[in-house]
Amino acid sequence: MDPVRNPYAPGAGQRPPELAGRGRELDVFDIVLERIARGRPERSLMLTGLRGVGKTVLLNTLRSQAINRLWGSGKIEARPDQSLRRPVAAALHMAVRELAPRHRAPDRIDAFLGVLKAFAQRSAPTGRAGAAPKLRDRWQPGIDVPAASGRADSGDIEIDLVELLSDAAAVASDVGTGIAIFIDEMQDLGPEDVSALCAACHELSQLGAPLIVVGAGLPHLPAVLSAAKSYSERLFRYQRIDRLDRIAADQALCAPAEREEVEYEQKALDLLYEKSGGYPYFVQAYGKATWDHAPRSPITAADVRVAAPEAEAELAVGFFGSRFERATPAEREYMRAMATMSAVEGESGAVVRDDMDAAVPTAEIARALGRKPASLSPARDALIKKGLIYSGERGTVAFTVPHFGRYLRTQPA
Repeated sequence: MDPVRNPYAPGAGQRPPELAGRGRELDVFDIVLERIARGRPERSLMLTGLRGVGKTVLLNTLRSQAINRLWGSGKIEARPDQSLRRPVAAALHMAVRELAPRHRAPDRIDAFLGVLKAFAQRSAPTGRAGAAPKLRDRWQPGIDVPAASGRADSGDIEIDLVELLSDAAAVASDVGTGIAIFIDEMQDLGPEDVSALCAACHELSQLGAPLIVVGAGLPHLPAVLSAAKSYSERLFRYQRIDRLDRIAADQALCAPAEREEVEYEQKALDLLYEKSGGYPYFVQAYGKATWDHAPRSPITAADVRVAAPEAEAELAVGFFGSRFERATPAEREYMRAMATMSAVEGESGAVVRDDMDAAVPTAEIARALGRKPASLSPARDALIKKGLIYSGERGTVAFTVPHFGRYLRTQPA
């Protein structure tokens, strides 16, 4: 097989050649955009799921849908050590610049840009944790108009964000379109920023304003939003992005191969689904390695077996290993206990069932390690902050990375 013609694309946020199994999500977003265009009320959208299921790819695809409908759009990636003020200002600046050529009143655009500049430059004198604001949070936007006064510049992020997004929605309404702000890794926003974003979305939904937020994050994102505002459970439309079913996984492999006049034997597809578990990132990784090792079409199960170690080695370094290396010895001990508890062994000692993505009770982890639960709280909290585990329900934790437990059980203690 010619490696130059290899159609598969394993990569962080890299769109696969065939976006299989996401038709429902794309259709739902089309309906959201159309309803807003007709003045109908709609909720902002939150995508949740484990790492490797294609949340970022889907987020980018939804943004393309908005752009195709001539909406203004901007995208940001949340970071735990960065205030929302600077990135959301940059995203809105981009969105309004897309709308400006179609606006009949340049003065209205300039007025909004003045408010945007005031919002971007305003920060509380002591920052978020009592220290001076970091340089990256004192962003100077490339806006030629003077900063406005008395609008979105109070220094209170909740007040300012409500006013800023309301003004941005008014500009979009003038043009007869909307604005969509896309936020990746949304669970990493600080509590104040999450609260402000919920308040802004609540205000916009009550006004029927043509501005929506589309967020993507780990499975505990709904809990993060609910902790900020109790009404967030009703404020957003939640969509869980999960592994592909068998039909979609086969389509992700076969459709791009057929365009290259290459076929798979059924047993090869059976084995590829078993290896990948239907996770989109793994489907691409095993598909790419198999293509490179297969001598000819059709691709066989034997080709998959030969290629699998290479795919697994690449995942071990780039997908699993890089995350494992970020953990301290105490954190690794905690994760190893989680991994051991997710495996069920038969009488021979072989693993007969592997619930590698299931939640594990924290009390059981403490019991397995012979420790008190309170003594393990620092390790658990650090792993959550690093995005390696999450707590979907009180008293339980699970890995954010699929198959991570299986990987950990292969590593020396």
